[in-house]
Amino acid sequence: MGRLIGERRALAAALLAMYGFLYLIVTLLMAPEGWGMAFGSMAAIYGIGFVGLVAGYFWARWFVIGLGLSGFMTGAISLFQMGALEPTLVFYTLTHLAVTGLLWGNGMARTFDGRKEWRERFHLDESATNKLGKSVIRVGVSLPYVVLFALAPREDAMLALLGGTGVVAGAWALTKMRSWAIPAMGAGALTMLAATINEPMLVPLKGNVAMNLDLVAVAAISFTMLALAPFVSPVINYLKSDR
Repeated sequence: MGRLIGERRALAAALLAMYGFLYLIVTLLMAPEGWGMAFGSMAAIYGIGFVGLVAGYFWARWFVIGLGLSGFMTGAISLFQMGALEPTLVFYTLTHLAVTGLLWGNGMARTFDGRKEWRERFHLDESATNKLGKSVIRVGVSLPYVVLFALAPREDAMLALLGGTGVVAGAWALTKMRSWAIPAMGAGALTMLAATINEPMLVPLKGNVAMNLDLVAVAAISFTMLALAPFVSPVINYLKSDR
């Protein structure tokens, strides 16, 4: 359990840096027309995960675990749809799973979310910490889908952009323990849901390759709402209580 903590952390950070760099290269040199901001935002997400791990932010392990799960699910679904073990896609899938595995366990948690100083700063007990951890992991899963959906080139992208902005702002606020994170993410998810109406199902990437925005929207909205789930009961109890 607690063995090779530094080495595992360094390897996970290296994988994040690699994907952040690759997305940056795609953004600058290879992005299909209209997709520059979407792929640039993907590079930024991996960059945030990398900086968080290296700096030792308390939320970083949770966030990167979610980011790894997001990449693993994307790769696994793509492999299933292709019906063939395409080597690059297999590598993408397994390395994202490796990122999650490298950061798993109590030993690794002690260097991030297990530290007492940040729990004392925000006055969190074990139950509240577990709720926050589940939420941040799900945010890590949802953000790649959120930015791809929000920034995909379409004729009318304003609703999707507004929804994505709300989710991203709420995710930032969550790491800062701001109370407005919950309504911001909820409103963002609902706005993205509204944006799925009358939107094209397939948006072209390059050649015969297209992105199914319906699937991206389902993943973005679902995991955003799941990120809010741990806070539903506390909010209801607060509203019912005598204040």
